[in-house]
Amino acid sequence: MSDTPFGFGLPPEEPEDGDEGRKKDQQGGAGQGPADPFGFGLGAGGSGGDNPFAAMFGSMNPSDLGAAFQQLGQMLSYEGGPVNWDMAQQIARQTVSQGTSDGSKDASVGPAERTAVEEAVRLADVWLDGATSLPSGSASSVAWSRAEWVEATLPVWKELVDPVAERVGAAMGDVLPEEMQAMAGPLIGMMRSMGGAMFGTQIGQAVGVLAGEVVGSTDIGLPLGPSDKAALLPVNIEAFGKDLGVPLEEVRLYLALREAAHQRLFSHVPWLRSHLFGAVEGYARGIKVDTQKLEDVVGQLDPQNPEQLQEALQQGMFQPEDTPAQKAALARLETALALVEGWVDAVVHAAAKPRLSSADALRETLRRRRATGGPAEQTFATLIGLELRPRRLRDASRLWASLTDARGVDGRDGIWAHPDMLPTASDLDDPDGFVHREQLDFSELDKMLGEAAGGTRQSPDLTKDDGGTKPDDAEPGDAKPGDSQPGDEGEGDGRR
Repeated sequence: MSDTPFGFGLPPEEPEDGDEGRKKDQQGGAGQGPADPFGFGLGAGGSGGDNPFAAMFGSMNPSDLGAAFQQLGQMLSYEGGPVNWDMAQQIARQTVSQGTSDGSKDASVGPAERTAVEEAVRLADVWLDGATSLPSGSASSVAWSRAEWVEATLPVWKELVDPVAERVGAAMGDVLPEEMQAMAGPLIGMMRSMGGAMFGTQIGQAVGVLAGEVVGSTDIGLPLGPSDKAALLPVNIEAFGKDLGVPLEEVRLYLALREAAHQRLFSHVPWLRSHLFGAVEGYARGIKVDTQKLEDVVGQLDPQNPEQLQEALQQGMFQPEDTPAQKAALARLETALALVEGWVDAVVHAAAKPRLSSADALRETLRRRRATGGPAEQTFATLIGLELRPRRLRDASRLWASLTDARGVDGRDGIWAHPDMLPTASDLDDPDGFVHREQLDFSELDKMLGEAAGGTRQSPDLTKDDGGTKPDDAEPGDAKPGDSQPGDEGEGDGRR
């Protein structure tokens, strides 16, 4: 049998292997023998020279080569959307299995932990009944490991990230001149495959790290898990409460209150989810690639450093356009996230304050944690230029508290009836002004509606006196010129 089965070794007498062969001749190197069949510099004394694959794989153990080739094959053969989600899932699971930076490892959830989560969610729903008019939104409750959180939330991450990644990929393709695009069809296809893999790698790492931080399915203000299902992560709850000096039962119950409150909001405000995700898509439409930076990176790309382009993506190769539409989309998303988190903060505090001695301390801890964000959120901010945390949580919480004082629980929760009724970013600057203006508008509208209804009831007498038409012939919407109509005044005030 030949020492070079499969024909990977080139005999010394055949140097016609292009530039690589000439380089080897100049360096006095002989043709590659059986000890280094792939040319990766893995043979005795082989350093790889100018071979880029040697730079990538030269430091690996031979046993790792199979996995490396498999990953490379996945990158080059991918033909799906803008993100290679199979790779993202694989890397997220690998990241979870490695544990967090503080040494905490993932673990399967036992029966006792599942029972504790179910009881905490059930009690949280009872407490929330008196703090909000929205009914329970949790048909069931689950206790997840970190790996289970990854699997359950990936479908929503796909919906969230794909529009942004697709826009970035299209913008990167636009960098090439049109005539070059026609000539470089296969190359562009390979670049898209590599781009999908790069995004998949980064998203997978971020989701994996985030799985080590979150305590439920709604931590970032978006409904990441299945609808009508409250979810908590016991291993992360224990890590979260480790140094707080608060009993674990109280920590679990407070976090269950937050999860259950989010579920009520997303379950009974049907337009809210599409409102948030629509803002993300609107933001994505305005993304553009920094073409100058891309050209600089490509021009200086080192063949022996294949991670350079990936590092450029991490450093923010694209940025939002400075247009009114782009600013409006970003402001709409940030304001909506602040309003969601502010409402949950206010409702949970009202439910927990009379019952938990640690309510104030836990509230402040979570406010700071939510406002600063963790490393995974920072990764997403760098990768797609989008911060998933509300910058104005405290302002929004004060606004919802003021609405509760002025109009009660029903009046406060009634604001969620329509997106045009939500406070704007400027309203967060003046919560009292928003509350007063809204209350004034509603009373004025009620007055006008009452007057219109009273006028309709009097119409039979008026038509009877002058021999006019019968009451049944009168149209309820008829009015004389000059009469004020419901909705003529204050239609835009407080209903943006």
